[in-house]
Formats: sequence, C-alpha cells, structure tokens
Amino acid sequence: MSRRIFVRAQADHIESLSKATPVAAIEELVWNSLDADARDVRVDILTNALGAVEAVRVSDDGTGIDAMKIDETFGALGGSWKRTATSTGFSGRRLHGRHGRGRFKAFALGSNVEWRTTVMADGETRSYVLRGDIADPGVFDLDFATAAATTGTEVFVSNVRANCDSLLNAAETLQTLASRFALYLKSYPDVRISFNGLPVTPVIVQKRTADYKLSLENGAEAKLEVIEWKRKFIGSGRLVFAGPDGFQLHEQSAGVRSGGASFTAYLISPRFPALNAENALVMDELNPEVRMYLDAAKKILKAHFLAAADEKLDEFRREWRERVDAFSAEEKKALIDILKKSLKTPLSRGPEI
Repeated sequence: MSRRIFVRAQADHIESLSKATPVAAIEELVWNSLDADARDVRVDILTNALGAVEAVRVSDDGTGIDAMKIDETFGALGGSWKRTATSTGFSGRRLHGRHGRGRFKAFALGSNVEWRTTVMADGETRSYVLRGDIADPGVFDLDFATAAATTGTEVFVSNVRANCDSLLNAAETLQTLASRFALYLKSYPDVRISFNGLPVTPVIVQKRTADYKLSLENGAEAKLEVIEWKRKFIGSGRLVFAGPDGFQLHEQSAGVRSGGASFTAYLISPRFPALNAENALVMDELNPEVRMYLDAAKKILKAHFLAAADEKLDEFRREWRERVDAFSAEEKKALIDILKKSLKTPLSRGPEI
C-alpha cells in the first residue's frame, strides 16, 4: 500500500513551525515519544567520516502511530487527538502535546524525515513508513513495511541542517535535556531517556538541590525546587512554572544573581495548570496572582544564593587555615614577610597564623 496524506494548512505556516533550535527540536520529538506511552526513548546523533552530523535518530518503545488514523494524526494541523485528552492511553501519564504541531519540529533538524512506526492492531503488529520533505511540507507519503516484533516509532532525520553540529557538544546537550525533563523524570521514574548512549538524568549533571516551601499572603502554597548544575549551559538561570505532575507550563528568566552558579528553579503548584489555561502565566508580573508567586520565589532564590556565597567563603577560610596550619615555622615566617612587603602600611606585628 502507498498513499499520500495532505496536511490541511498553508505550507508557509507549516514551515514556520519547523523553525527551532536543534536541541529544542529533539526535545519536542522526545515529548512525542513520551506522549505515545514510551518508557525508553533514545536519541542518537549519527556522524560521517569527517565527524559532522549526518543524521539524527529518535527511537522509542511506545504505542506507535496508527496508520488507520493517519489523516487524523498527520493530516489535520491543530486537530491532534491530544487536544481532548489529558493523559496517555496506556500508562495514564500526563500529556505534553495539544495541537499536533510537535511532529513538524523534526524539520528543524533536517529537510528529510522518516517516521518508521509499528502499532498493535487486531492482536498483531503492523509497520509503516511515513516520509516527509520540507520542500513540500504539506505532503507525506505512507507505505507498508515488514512488521516488527514490538511497537514503537523511530524518527530518522537526514540531510541535516548545518546548525545540528551544535549537538556534538554532548555535555551541554545532555545538561539542557536534563533540565527540561528533570521534573517529568522525577514524577515517572520508570521512564528512561538517553542521548548518544548517556542517560538523560539530573542526578548525573546536578551539583546540588534544595527544596523550599512558599506561603503567600492569600494562603496559597507552592514548592520551589532549585537544582544547581555542574556545568553552565544555554538556558540556565530560568524559573520554570510546573504542575505537581512535573509538566512544565511556562518559563522565564529567574532575574536573580547566582554568584556564577548555573541553575534552574522549578516553581510547582496545582494552581498553575489553571492559570496556564487562562494564559495568566505568560503575563508574568502583569497578573497580580502570578506576581505574588514570582515575588516569593525570587525572594527565596536571593536568600538561597546569599547563603551559598557564605558557605563558599567559610569553605575558603577553612581550607586556607588547614593549609597554613600545615606550614613549618620557617614557612609561616616567610609568608608573614611576603605579606608585610605587599602592604603599603607595614604591619606592627605579625598576623596570627
């Protein structure tokens, strides 16, 4: 069987949806896998003999794409089945997608995309290959394939864009993905995501974490979880609004000085999904209720990093004393002489070392 699917939307609109950074496109493809009830999602960057990115592959063990509903799944932009659903069909996990746009983010990685998918139908597996080209973004070709043993989907992107070479910085890409999926992975510990064979998990790339409780004047409460990362990366220093199930709803710059620390702050409350549905979160300080949450969160963040700075100073003093205590009497005397010469005003007596 071979057939064509036509997306009911303007080509320039579809092409605009495909514009995203490579890591943002990968994030969206991973979300698609998770929305398909995948428990194991693998991202692989394939390189050529010169070490440049040749293709990107995102594979999962989810429920696959049902070709019998392919017009609904791919044909109607904005008509995704997820719009009327709140959780995945098998495991009941929270859905990320709503409008059926995520699949087009694959074109932000390259001009040719194949979805190789296997579903379970009538007690047996059925496999299909769906192909798309950014040159004709409103048209997809669907073909039967040899049935695979298990369900799942592989998105294979070729003829990649030049900016995909940024994905070769595995440390930054891994940390960025870990920050994006931190709360989700915490809420659903049976889910595994990997990037080039490395596990995407905050535990590996985080330096330390701290949890705080916010209590507002109106009696509302929220949780603030601060994760400090081992490495700096683009996108750190953000304040993320999330629901209690780990679903990230909105983010913005935290707007606080961290003393050079790379961090992400997650503000969590059961109230946020409703505020997000009202488009209140995107208004930030312009919405009085959101502003209360922001003010309280920023106040705690400032205190958090001030305390961290004091800890660093105390640690420096402790290490300095330990080093000096290990000096011999002659080395201490030499150190005092160096200090005397470096000061404009001579010391009246040697410092206590």
